[in-house]
Amino acid sequence: MRRFYPYLSYLRPHRGLLLWALLCGIIAGAASGAGLPFMVKTVFPVMFAKGAVPLTMWQLVLVALWIPAVFVVRGVAGYLNTYFIQLVGTRVLEALRLDFFRKLQVLPLSFFQKNSTGDLLSRGLADANQLQNTLTTVANEVVKSPASLVGSLCYLMWVAYHEQGVALVLATLAVVPLTVLPIRYIGKKLITRAGQIQAELGSVTAIFSENLSATREVRAFGLEERETSRFARASQTLIRAQMKFMKYEKALTPLIEILSACGISFTLLYAYQVHLDKDTFLALVTAIYASYEPIKKLGSLNNEMKRGLGALERLEEVLQAPVTITDPAQPVTVGRLRGDLGFSDVTFSYGGEVPALRKVSVALPAGTICALVGPSGAGKSTFANLVPRFYDATAGQITIDGFDVRALRLSDLRGNIALVSQEPVLFNDTIHHNLLIARPDATRAEVEAAARNAHAHEFIRTFPDGYDTIVGERGGRLSGGQKQRLAIARAFLRNAPLLILDEATSALDSESEAAVQDALKKLVVGKTVLIIAHRFSTIRDATHILVFDAGRIVAQGTHASLYANHPLYRSLYDRQSGA
Repeated sequence: MRRFYPYLSYLRPHRGLLLWALLCGIIAGAASGAGLPFMVKTVFPVMFAKGAVPLTMWQLVLVALWIPAVFVVRGVAGYLNTYFIQLVGTRVLEALRLDFFRKLQVLPLSFFQKNSTGDLLSRGLADANQLQNTLTTVANEVVKSPASLVGSLCYLMWVAYHEQGVALVLATLAVVPLTVLPIRYIGKKLITRAGQIQAELGSVTAIFSENLSATREVRAFGLEERETSRFARASQTLIRAQMKFMKYEKALTPLIEILSACGISFTLLYAYQVHLDKDTFLALVTAIYASYEPIKKLGSLNNEMKRGLGALERLEEVLQAPVTITDPAQPVTVGRLRGDLGFSDVTFSYGGEVPALRKVSVALPAGTICALVGPSGAGKSTFANLVPRFYDATAGQITIDGFDVRALRLSDLRGNIALVSQEPVLFNDTIHHNLLIARPDATRAEVEAAARNAHAHEFIRTFPDGYDTIVGERGGRLSGGQKQRLAIARAFLRNAPLLILDEATSALDSESEAAVQDALKKLVVGKTVLIIAHRFSTIRDATHILVFDAGRIVAQGTHASLYANHPLYRSLYDRQSGA
């Protein structure tokens, strides 16, 4: 239970509703625990006792109304309790998912390299929903069931003591402590199974998500049967985990009912021995039954908490994950930077033993158009990703205009950088809103001017809705070249002093590439540009080239000097040009 205490804070803003819910729960529990046994002990004897004075019609009506009155109080209070709790639960779920989503926005990119998208979806949806169910169930039953139990036990002890003294009290309560044993035993089994269920559910969601994102590849390579088999195996593993959980969870109720029957039987034998009258005996049996019902619910509550604990542990891996890329405590305030970029003995590792960058030092004055070339895995993308602090250097210092990038606010730093990725991502929104991502305060005219510079305006106006065209999920309604030109238009609109081009023209046809190359000439004027070059045709306008190999800068200079003097660069260039 202590594990849930920090998350009970989600209930604090709704304490008014919770108080009403708990009050209704207490009333419903008391009506169940004491109202029915009291009716059996006091009302029925009045109606059916031999030799009793006949009741008038009004007295009979009043006595008879006791039965629906108890159920009306219990029903209405129980309904309001459940409604208020569910209302609070829905709001708790909203807050929990929002916190989960908000945390995902600030976690470093390295976190997402270790966790699949499908698994994170499962945590944010299924696990958050499970924790909401647990919190609301706990908030509901943790008061109502104990109130019902206390009410029935108090009435039970009162009747037993007044009829036969302490001995009958002990006899009727003898079996109650035994119900704790199956609750504890089954609870230990459930906590392991609950974690397995949530983990396997994450695996199923991950396979589902991965398959949906690779529909073309699945059909192109004939992977339909393989994917179906893979999903079926994951589903079967999930079902086995669920059935193991159900095996223990559903065993609790019959175990407690069997113990309840033993308790009633024991009371029957004792009552016969002490010649207990039938009215008292019926009242005691009703009270005993009423006491075991909340015990069953408390046992189910324990099961629910174990299930919620499994979901909580998976959510905590995200909610408590360290945020390593943050604003400094006392940031340096900057406006628009010039773009002087410097690396000083920078080393970076993704967590493995082999660093991705090793003691890299270089100075790039503002306005330098710098191409990063080298074999795959040499450190080109890592070098570029350290500038906007997608990762932080393990050692060394990165500066812009003399300011350490870790001394700047993330918003100030990244506001001075424009990025065009090799695989641009568009949101399922209009073209206009996708371009506004670069600069939300831009006017419609500025957006269209940026699109013209990127040679995107021509194809945009062919759509019936023009700039208000919905691009689809990840820009699925556009061609690769169209998506790339929109990404370049974003860079035009942002007009930042630093520009990172990750093979920005790779998805364009030759005609569009030529047009965009002309546009890029205009875009890069006065800016510091890093071109992550996979094709050497993209570095024709570079004024400086850095050659990477095994995480180090092994050479730098112009194309002519590098081709003449550096064997690695010459071999890379000749391999692509066919020389």
